[in-house]
Order: sequence, then structure tokens, then C-alpha cells
Amino acid sequence: MSRRQSLSERSSIIANNLFSGYARRLSLLVRPDMEIHIDNHYAKKVYSTASVVAGHVDITCAADTPFHRVHILLLGTARSRIDGVNIPQITEHTFLKLEMPIPAASYPTPRVLEAGATYKIPFHFVVPQALTTSACSHRVANGAVQDHHTRLPPSMGAWDRDDLAPAMAQVEYVVRARLFRDDPSQSKVFEVAHPINVLPQTFEDAPLSISPTDTIYAMSKTKTLRKNILSAKSGKVTVSATQPPAAMVSADGRSAADTSVCVDLQFDPATADAIPPKVAITAAKVTAHSYWSASGVQTMPNLGDGLRSPADGRGSYPGAANLAITAPVHDNSWKQHLPQQARRDSGYGSETASDSDNTRSGSKNGKKTSLMHHSTRVQVPVKLPTDKKMFIPTFHSCIVSRVYVLNLNVTLTTGAGSTVHTTLAVPLQIGVMPPDNNQAAADATGLPTFEAATQDAEVDAFLRPRVITVPTVEFAHDALPGYADISGGAHMRGSRLLAAH
Repeated sequence: MSRRQSLSERSSIIANNLFSGYARRLSLLVRPDMEIHIDNHYAKKVYSTASVVAGHVDITCAADTPFHRVHILLLGTARSRIDGVNIPQITEHTFLKLEMPIPAASYPTPRVLEAGATYKIPFHFVVPQALTTSACSHRVANGAVQDHHTRLPPSMGAWDRDDLAPAMAQVEYVVRARLFRDDPSQSKVFEVAHPINVLPQTFEDAPLSISPTDTIYAMSKTKTLRKNILSAKSGKVTVSATQPPAAMVSADGRSAADTSVCVDLQFDPATADAIPPKVAITAAKVTAHSYWSASGVQTMPNLGDGLRSPADGRGSYPGAANLAITAPVHDNSWKQHLPQQARRDSGYGSETASDSDNTRSGSKNGKKTSLMHHSTRVQVPVKLPTDKKMFIPTFHSCIVSRVYVLNLNVTLTTGAGSTVHTTLAVPLQIGVMPPDNNQAAADATGLPTFEAATQDAEVDAFLRPRVITVPTVEFAHDALPGYADISGGAHMRGSRLLAAH
């Protein structure tokens, strides 16, 4: 009898172990239902610098699921793809990784997610102003490249409007939740991600120093003018431009402040009776140059040879957006400039001729004097079509970059009706303005942010009334003179001298 009972108990234990093992495997096969909910989020919402990304993660399991831990992360990842001969080479670079700390006391005991129960885990992130130096650990040419690589890049390739980005270069931000198993390997049971669009605040940088080796830019061009194709030349025109101030877009990218580019023209006539041409800006467009690489870039990809090929592990793509020309018609008011020789006849100038005078002198015998030249200036306004395109700011990360070039088509028309066309390619920086203070001054709790509170404190300190009194004799003897001692009035200085005596 006891033998039968022991066999029965052993069979029951084996059956329970088999059932529990089957149930355990079933719980591992049945994936839990995980959802990420972000407070006050909507499909077209744009997050900026210091924006709060808060919410909670809901976890519901169909069966009892043992687990080890839950990870909630805010991740920023740049991704590039180089199309090789056999298979494409995909490179990912995680430049931002913020983890929400979850106290161990908040986990259930034992660590088993019960079937049918819903668990809510809150999270709270703040979009940082910059990255840590560990985000760029590869070798770079100089500190300027390092500085750009540690700036927060914008989202790229996932906007509701065309951001002129190819599929080979992307930047994404996601809130990711992961559930890990309670086993030695601690492998993931399930994970879910919620993408967000980030447009960080970007300030204006100093203008670029363009050299002839920077092939994507053309700051100046010279054209020869003729009355017709068979006639002698009437002169030459040099068209040049300077880099305009940065075009600053709003924090949500749906509007932009206007900027303008200055185009200078100089006409050097070949004969005394040659007249300057008529000038017109006939077309303008903004070209977005996207760069990507399979490894960390050591220099600025837009400087030097801007052409890239998959053979060197890099790629580039230009996307263009046409601009509406709203500049007034040029009034052809050219300003005449006397030659250097004529200006020196007064006797006040130097007696030696400059290199430009020697160049402008016509014949080899030096008897022909240089002619006067004419100059004019055209101010071309630039308005970005933010209603049709999404203009992300200029940025350089380790494997993905974006720069902009402003292309201007200048048409020159001579008095005989012949036309000459030339195109300038000017660097255009696009930045992002800070969010509206009325909207960004308060976080989800209604309290002002640290930046807003600091700015208010600085304003209050500046506007606070100050009381200026005459220092005592001991203070005058024991301390160095301050700014008030030096810049004060004569009667103040006199009173200090009397007090000292």
C-alpha cells in the first residue's frame, strides 16, 4: 500500500513539474502586451531642447510571466547605409542613451507579472542641451569637429513633410521599453518603442572660410560681356556674394525668419563708351546636402571635395527646394569709380603704382591709362518654403551631416540685348530658435524650468535698485579702489579725499 502511495505521489510530482515547465514555456512564448504612453503627445508634436518627455509604460500579460527587470530608455540613434556590391552595409551610432532609474522596491515580490493584471511604470526624461564627450570617441581633425559631433542632432527622415533626406541617412529618437527574463542569460522577453521628433535649439555659427578647394561652393564668378557673338568684348563683370545671416526656423519647424544675401557686381569696361549691363536675379533655390559614412568622420564633409562615392565608405545626396524671388527689379544704378591714376593727381597719394593699376593698364608700353569701373549691389531676400518642406538645422554628427547651399542665378543683359547667365553657390546656415517662453517656461508640473528661472533671476538682479554710499575711512584704507572709485563724479572723489585726511 505504501509502495502504491509513493508511486502515486511521484507521478503527481512529475506531472506538476511537467505542467509547471510547460506553463513556464508557454508564458515565455506568449508575449506580453506593452504600450508606451507619452503625456500630451500627438503625431506632429515636436520636442526641443529642455523639453520634457514624460509618461508611463503599461504591461499586461496573458499568463504569469517571471521577469528580472524593466528598462525604459530615451535613445538617439544615427543610421547610415552604404550600398555595396553584394549587400548593403548598415552602420548605427547611438549618441544618446538616457535610462529611467526604476527602484527595486517598485517591482512586485516575487518578480512575476500576474496574468490579466496591468502594471504601470512611469518615466520622465528631459531632452539635453548637448551630448557628452563619450558620444564622439573616434579620432577627429580638430576641436571644431569634436564640438559639432557633441551637439544634439535633429530628427532626420521621419517628418510629416519632406525634409530632403535620403533613405541612406537617418536620425531617430525613440522611447524604448524592454522586459528581461529571469534566467541566467537575462534575454529580452519583449520590447516596444515610441518614436518622437526632436528639433533641438541651434545657434548661429561663424561664417565659413571658403577656399577654391571647397567644390560645392562658388562665392564669386567673372563673365566676359559682348554685344553679340562676333563682336569684341565690351568688358567683364565679376559677381560675388557673402554668406548671409543664418535662417532661423521656429521651434516646431513650421515657420522661419527671413534672411537676405548681398550680391556685389563690378563691371570693368573694355572701352570708354561701354555701359554696364542690366542685372536680374532670375532664379534661386536651396540645396540640402546630406552626407553619411560607414565610420566616424574626422573632418567636415562639406569642405574640400564635396563629392562622395560608396567606394570610400561615404555617400552624399543633394535635395533642392525652389525659392520664390521677391526682390525688386534692379534699378541698374551703377556707381562709377575713377581709376587709381586719376585719384592720385591731387598729389596726396603715393607716387608708386599698385598691382591693380599695372594690370588695368592696357598696352605694354604703359601709355594707355586704366578705365573707370562700375559697381552695384543687389540685396536678395531669402524666405524658406516651410509650408512645403521641413528644414532641419545644419548639423554634423559622427556619421550623418546636413548642410545647405543657396544657389542664385544671375542674368546680365547688355545694351545690344545679349544675355549672360552665371550661378553662385553660397553657404546658408539654418538654425532653430528657442521655444516660446510662454509655452516652455513651465513643465508638466506647472513649475518654471531651471533655464527660465535662471533668466528671470538675472533680469531681477539687473533691475534691482542699487544704493551707492560713500565708503568709510577704514574701507578706503584697507581695500583697493573699485569701479565706482574710478568712474565716480568729482564731488564723490573729493569727499573720499576729505574723509581720508
